[in-house]
Amino acid sequence: MGVTLIDQVPLEDIVPYIDWNPFFQTWELRGRYPNRGYPKIFNDEAVGGEAKKLFNDAQNLMKKIIEEKSMYVKGVVGIFPANRSDDGEDVHIYQDEESRQANSPLATYCMLRQQSEKESDDPYLSQADFIAPRGYNDHMGMFAVSCFGCDALVQKYEADNDDYNKIMSQALADRFVEAFAEYLHREIRVDMWGYAKDEKLDESDLLKIKYDGIRPAPGYPSQPDHTEKSTMWETIKAKELAGIELSESLSMMPAASVSALVFAHPQSQYFAVGQVGKDQVTNYAERKKFELSNMERWLSPILNYDRD
Repeated sequence: MGVTLIDQVPLEDIVPYIDWNPFFQTWELRGRYPNRGYPKIFNDEAVGGEAKKLFNDAQNLMKKIIEEKSMYVKGVVGIFPANRSDDGEDVHIYQDEESRQANSPLATYCMLRQQSEKESDDPYLSQADFIAPRGYNDHMGMFAVSCFGCDALVQKYEADNDDYNKIMSQALADRFVEAFAEYLHREIRVDMWGYAKDEKLDESDLLKIKYDGIRPAPGYPSQPDHTEKSTMWETIKAKELAGIELSESLSMMPAASVSALVFAHPQSQYFAVGQVGKDQVTNYAERKKFELSNMERWLSPILNYDRD
């Protein structure tokens, strides 16, 4: 429990966790049914040959990167006692059990709730629903991970006027960090947090999300507010410990970075908050201690009303 720096994982250990499908999407290569995904794309009449050449080039560059250690991964994990707020809308995390007993939160993670009318009886979800209320010993995890070294490699290939390997390096950095996130989420489930100690899944099962729990990223559909990253960075000291920074627009730097909250609830699920009304935004801004106009600016893509 607490905060842990993860900086001793060699790239070769995370290669089995790579999902190659987005790699081909980066290069705008798409097979036609039934040869859409990796490795079936190699059988596609139109793009199969090009996809195979691209993949082989990626393997060769990846081998070179691993041998020369020109890229490496680093991250920070935090696991904390946690409980849902009394109003059911946010999650309080605590430094330790004593702080929980004293109801003295280390930080509060504010959540947004689905609000658009549904034609079914499905509940209107919030990520706060996946954390137990006070009186229960629940926890919430989080992590930020990055692939370092890509910028230097890109500069090298730019100096050589080698656009192909420049783009290939960036595509591989993205694959490395996503694989590292998958690797680390498994470490959290099985060992660091240990809520799924008996999990027996191979890498292909992991990519199909057959495990218990979820790892939604701040700024993505389940919590579309990027400002929640600031709370996470403060909690786990991602910049101080791992050198992972946030820009003014709250993009992560380096570009090949992934962050997520980690929920263990067996019924936790990914969902999209969708459009939200002014009533919720006003309440949310109050909970976050933001000016309403500033909060509306950050949430502008999901507002179901026109800003004043």
